[in-house]
Amino acid sequence: MSAAPEFGKVVVFGVGLIGGSFALALKATEQVEEVVGFGRSLATLTQALDLGIIDRVGANAGQEVADADLVLLATPVGQMPEIMERIEPYLGADTVITDGGSTKADVVAAARLHFGDRVGQFVPAHPIAGAENSGASAARADLYREKKVVLTPLPENSVLNVARVRSAWEWCGAQVHELSPGQHDEVFAAVSHLPHLLSFALVHGLTQRPDSNLYFSYAASGFRDFTRIAASHPEMWRDICLANRGALLKELDRYRAQLDELRVALQKGDGAALEQTFSIARTARRGWAEGQGKP
Repeated sequence: MSAAPEFGKVVVFGVGLIGGSFALALKATEQVEEVVGFGRSLATLTQALDLGIIDRVGANAGQEVADADLVLLATPVGQMPEIMERIEPYLGADTVITDGGSTKADVVAAARLHFGDRVGQFVPAHPIAGAENSGASAARADLYREKKVVLTPLPENSVLNVARVRSAWEWCGAQVHELSPGQHDEVFAAVSHLPHLLSFALVHGLTQRPDSNLYFSYAASGFRDFTRIAASHPEMWRDICLANRGALLKELDRYRAQLDELRVALQKGDGAALEQTFSIARTARRGWAEGQGKP
């Protein structure tokens, strides 16, 4: 006889790439009995149902979370406070809530505000496994396999609640790490949020040129690689940038200073300075790629 699934009912708010892939992964490992989905449109929920991501479309959030083992908030971070406020009165004593938001300090602040004395039931998390495509059709069971997931546990979290969230992500195939919410936001402002901002800015800037079609017609692999993430979900990245604007502004200022140094080198025709910068960057990028097992 096979062992019973670790989770009976899992409720997912937001059944797109992040939430849908989480549900599919738990289903693929047979670690959940039932997945109930909530979303902003019936069309999206129907698609998730047809794709086998969820087993039922939720009708009453309070009723569903009351006996849920695990609740995942996989919406854009700007939508999470309203969901937290809506479900707090109905949470079961043993229900654990987590999220998939790309910023943590703001989500934690909202959790403290809306969950109050129950904030210990909320274990913040961030799966580092996004993609430029979104929606239920983009979800896949292997999205998190061998990818990092960062937990940012709170002092109020019990060891058991943290372990349950860690276990869920490990069943998804993820490598789970821990940071504080503040550390998380500083790190990801530099290595995720700033690159997205730059990619969006480059593509947007080209679209504003009267002869933009000419430029796009000659864009090749370098442009493709640098701008892939500009195809990401605009609403989600709007919320991320605003939520982490303090850390992101600091990183943007650092980047502008780096660009100013390069501009001075170009203006002076200082090839040695350019080559030194490029060489240091090349070595660091290759070292990172080798550590990731990537080209």
